Amino acid sequence: MARVKSRPAFVRGAGWVVVLMLSGAAGAQTPTAKAEFDVASVRPSEALDQGKVMAMVQAGKMPRFGAHIEGLRAEYMRMTLKALIANAYEVKEFQVTGPDSLKSEPFDIIARMPDGSTKDDAPKMLRTLLEQRFKLQAKKSTEDRPVLALVVGKAGPKMKESATKPVPLDPHAELKSGEFRMDGPFGPMIMKRNPDGTSTANMGEKGSYVQKVDMQSRTLRFQATAVNMDGLAEMLTLLTTSIPGGNGRPVVNKTDLKGYYDFSFDLSIAEMMRAQGAGGAGGTEASDPGGGMSMEDSIQRLGLKMEQEKAPLEQVVVGHVEKVPTEN
Repeated sequence: MARVKSRPAFVRGAGWVVVLMLSGAAGAQTPTAKAEFDVASVRPSEALDQGKVMAMVQAGKMPRFGAHIEGLRAEYMRMTLKALIANAYEVKEFQVTGPDSLKSEPFDIIARMPDGSTKDDAPKMLRTLLEQRFKLQAKKSTEDRPVLALVVGKAGPKMKESATKPVPLDPHAELKSGEFRMDGPFGPMIMKRNPDGTSTANMGEKGSYVQKVDMQSRTLRFQATAVNMDGLAEMLTLLTTSIPGGNGRPVVNKTDLKGYYDFSFDLSIAEMMRAQGAGGAGGTEASDPGGGMSMEDSIQRLGLKMEQEKAPLEQVVVGHVEKVPTEN
């Protein structure tokens, strides 16, 4: 196979911010006799032509992002080293710390697992590949880290209980037009780009939501349907921890609410970036907040609030990793 060559960095358009946040870890591993792929190709991702991307979106198609395991084929598309390490160690990206080389340009990895392998074997095989090709050296540890605890406000929840309940995802169900499966940071999801420019994320038993980035008003709108509090905490964690350049805290569900709810809110993109840079609490004022509200105000309107706490979190500490892999 050809030697890896440097390519232009992938341009992350603002309209893709939520889709790009959904490339993370999934699945629990089981021991394997041979924890490595039979064959694997590692290449830098090609830069996307934004015109072609918009044409794909209008046609109801989506570029492939994140981890996709089907049968014995494993694909990791447009994933940075940090995202790949999170997937290999089955943690979230905010749980991976290390050198600046983690903020790499994205890579595409296409691999074949040995006969008899299952999807659960893929993370350990990916870890072996990263150790061999990127000279990864890392270890796990558990430390007390700052978090945001999602709790019920004094006046109680102000969300409407949903008339429906979510349905578990069927991994074998036929996908509808415009849908694609994704192994998101909190488990499998079905994503769909809608004709009106919105995106739908189906989280199965945790509910679903429609999101839209409006660059004119600089807002990020969420319309949730039958979402439980674990699902809401995960949505908020994606926002507080996954925007490039951010330093946000993960959100932990401590509401004790067991129901499913319908709700919506509009977030100010500028305010979200400001809050994230301050670790989710306070900070300098945004120079141009645009439309929408801060995350804290949006959550308060739902009868909830987020409190600063510390909680033990598993971390993957990277001691060394090469930015350029060895040859295929």
